[in-house]
Amino acid sequence: MKDQIKYYENKLTFEMDPSDLYEAFEHSTNYIAVDARQKFGFDKEHIPTAMNLPHREITLESTKHLDKTKIYVCYCDGIGCNASTKGALKLTKLGFKVKELIGGIEWWKFDGYATEGTKPSKGAVFQCAC
Repeated sequence: MKDQIKYYENKLTFEMDPSDLYEAFEHSTNYIAVDARQKFGFDKEHIPTAMNLPHREITLESTKHLDKTKIYVCYCDGIGCNASTKGALKLTKLGFKVKELIGGIEWWKFDGYATEGTKPSKGAVFQCAC
């Protein structure tokens, strides 16, 4: 039972869902969404206020301007993409506080939140009954 508790605690330490991220944005400036996909995916559609930092370009040099006191929430397309995991791993190795967004931008939209870009999704405000 202790192993199972630790497993769930770890999941909550290192992951968050779209409603958690939306709520974090509403109540804190400590969270920054990081789109770990290539630029063309970001340009097409991304979470509002997100920064684009493709996982292949994450280096000490490309992240030196980032604030290490913030929590960076990496995302990608969704469950069929691992760019967020690769980005989260690289940022963690560089000393950043990182979480991964469960379901990526697809679950962000599925939960009814808007996106920005050349092909944005309007979305409505989603109220989680969690």
